[in-house]
Amino acid sequence: MSDVKRDKVVKVRCTLEEYEALRARCPKARLAEWMREHCLTPEGTRRQPRKAPPSVDPALLRQLTGIGNNLNQIARRINSGQWSGLDRVHVISALSAIERELAALKDEHQ
Repeated sequence: MSDVKRDKVVKVRCTLEEYEALRARCPKARLAEWMREHCLTPEGTRRQPRKAPPSVDPALLRQLTGIGNNLNQIARRINSGQWSGLDRVHVISALSAIERELAALKDEHQ
């Protein structure tokens, strides 16, 4: 909580419709806090509400999760020291090719 003591009270009368409109606009649980933030913060310095993340195809998300799991397994094996230097070079080369393909896919879908 804030250390600022708020001892002044401002009462605002409004209709039921106006009150419901205020509550609908207020993303916070406490209307007074939102009103102070909204009314007393200079324009341009007010925090902008977060945008909802774009929807993602669940099948694509599962595929990406699988790819991530495979990459983690590869990294674990490489870091374990079980592979020779030549094996590591081959894996790093393959990972670089995958990275280029993923970058191309990302560019296509933006």
